[in-house]
This record gives sequence, C-alpha cells and structure tokens, in this order.
Amino acid sequence: MPNSFKEVFDRYQWEDVKSRIAQSDSKDVQRALNKSQRDLDDFMALLSPAAKPFLEEMAQQSQQLTMQRFGKNIQLYAPLYLSNECHNICTYCGFSMDNKIRRRTLSDAEIKLEGLALREMGFQHVLLVSGEANHTVNTAYFLNAIKQLDKLFPQLSIEVQPLEQEDYLALHRANVHAVLVYQETYHQEVYKNYHPKGKKSNFHYRLDTPDRIGQAGMHKIGLGVLLGLEDWRVDSFFNALHIDYLQRRYWKTKYAVSFPRLRPAEGVAGPNFIMDDADLLQLICAYRLWNPDLELSLSTREHEVFRNHLIPLGITSMSAGSKTNPGGYVVEPSSLEQFEISDDRPVEMVVEQIRTMGYQPVWKDWQPEFTGI
Repeated sequence: MPNSFKEVFDRYQWEDVKSRIAQSDSKDVQRALNKSQRDLDDFMALLSPAAKPFLEEMAQQSQQLTMQRFGKNIQLYAPLYLSNECHNICTYCGFSMDNKIRRRTLSDAEIKLEGLALREMGFQHVLLVSGEANHTVNTAYFLNAIKQLDKLFPQLSIEVQPLEQEDYLALHRANVHAVLVYQETYHQEVYKNYHPKGKKSNFHYRLDTPDRIGQAGMHKIGLGVLLGLEDWRVDSFFNALHIDYLQRRYWKTKYAVSFPRLRPAEGVAGPNFIMDDADLLQLICAYRLWNPDLELSLSTREHEVFRNHLIPLGITSMSAGSKTNPGGYVVEPSSLEQFEISDDRPVEMVVEQIRTMGYQPVWKDWQPEFTGI
C-alpha cells in the first residue's frame, strides 16, 4: 500500500491520461456499461467523448444504482461563510488577496445570528466556509465557531484551508462531521499559474491534505475539482484516482464528490475550459457507475431547472438558499460574495420541488425529517 497519494499520483502524466481518454472508443464504453463492477479504466471510458452517444443509458443505470444505494432521499445543507479574509492570490476567486474589497470575519454573536437564521429555515447540516487567512481564521477560530453552533446543528462540516493532522484531530473531537478540500486542478504544471502567491501555491501540501484528514479519523472526506480551470475529463480522472487510493487506505471513512463549475466573481475572468450541461450530466453518471457508494453533491452554482433534472439521476446532496458571503443571511447581506449563485430559490421552494418529484428531503445525514419539526 502506498504511504501517500503522491506515490500514486507520480505514476501518471497529465498528457498520457488525456490521450488515453481521447482514444477510448464505443467498444470500451459498451464494455464498461455491461459490467456490474467498474474500475478506473472503465471510469476513463465513461468520461470520454466516445460515451456521449450512450448518455441516456448511463443516466438510466445511474438512476437505478442511486435508488439501490440511497433510495429516494436528497440530503440538504447550507454553507455558512465565516470570513472573506484570504492570504492567497487565486485567479478564479472573489476572495483573492489582490482584490481590493472590504474584508469581514464574523464575531461570535454574528456567527450565532447566522446560525439561528439557517436553523429557522429548517437546516440541521451546515457547512462552515472561509478564506485562507491562517493568522486570524485558524483552528482556534474554527473551534470557537463550532461552540457557537453545536447546540443549533447536529451536523457540522468544514471547507477551509488545509490544516495539519493535529488540527483535524481537534476538529474531529469537536464533532465536525466532514471536511471538504478541493485540489482545484491536478494539472501540476499550470497549478502555480492559478495560485501565484500564498500557502495555497504549494501543490503537494494540498495534495496530501486528504491523507491528513483520513489519519485523523474524520467521518467523511469531500473532494472535487473546479470545473473550468483545466480539461474536466482529465482532472476528474485524477480526482477519482485520489478517491480510489483514499478508500483503500481509509476504508472506514465515507467519501463525497462535489461538482463546482466556475462561476462569475469579483475580479475573475471566465473559465478556460467550457463544460456544458450535458458534460456535467455525463460526469455525474460516470462517477455513479464507477462507485455506487459515493455521495454526489450539487450546489446552487447550478440553475434550478438543471438541478431539478438531476435529482433522480445520481445526485444525493444539495445546498439550498445559499449565500456565499460572510453574514449573507442576516448580518450583512450586501458583503462581497465569493461567487454568484445561479439557483436563488428560497429553501421552501427547493424542498417542495424535491417532494413533488417523489423524493424525501433529508435534513440530517442519519435521520430524515420534515421542515418545521
């Protein structure tokens, strides 16, 4: 067993993977579709342009597998942005240090107000999000934020800067349920172009982060890439390669994948690689066919019509009513967003849509509840 994902990662070259995906043909796709258990070679075929004519069959199989594993349940969560302070320059992010914006970090009272607002909406699972500012928004700050919220929410997850193993142990002891960390892109040669300054520019430190989370015994690890930075097919293969390694090494941990497409934000240019809706549907189905146990999450970055369409096709988790700015729910709704959302429906409309489609909104990972109870 490799000692770290880097050992696995170094066996692969970006251009080689890209070429293998491009060379996949309809026979490779059909072979993958006919299997009951699929490996990474099958995932590569299902990602390929050759799989596009098979999208309907992929969607049907994805729906069946999702029903078998998860039933007709959609988990609901909301992000709670704690701070837009950041010490990194990232060319795709509204919080980037070189953007001349007013910075804001929530106080204890403000965290509690935002939490109460989300609890009033019905949420019991909240994802804590912040920029990467290690001197002010650090583990001590996160632990303090959890104290303000742990009596309101039985389930708290975090999406913050990469931390050390002892930090993840402390967060795990504080009942953090899951940690989300995205490599953004696995294209090591261009990674520095997107992250020219700050701790985030260290490609391998970020690459090793899920290992540190796994070693801390966290219940769930969420991975993903920022779709639009580089070739989505190649990046997604490397993300699956990462999950495959993690599942073999930290087999007690659950795994989730998110699908953030690059969205407009302050001071940010458009995507370098276009990914249309059919591409994203293909990617979601490919993940489900490759790994039926994965939780697949779709955020309010996507339009409501598209999100509705994907409910029966493989998605198991959705955010709703999201604000991507610190204090965005009640404290300071006009503060700068990290990115623009697309689905701006209020929570009750999303819940009603889920029910109309014959699905159950799940407010906690382990116990479905109805709004208001």
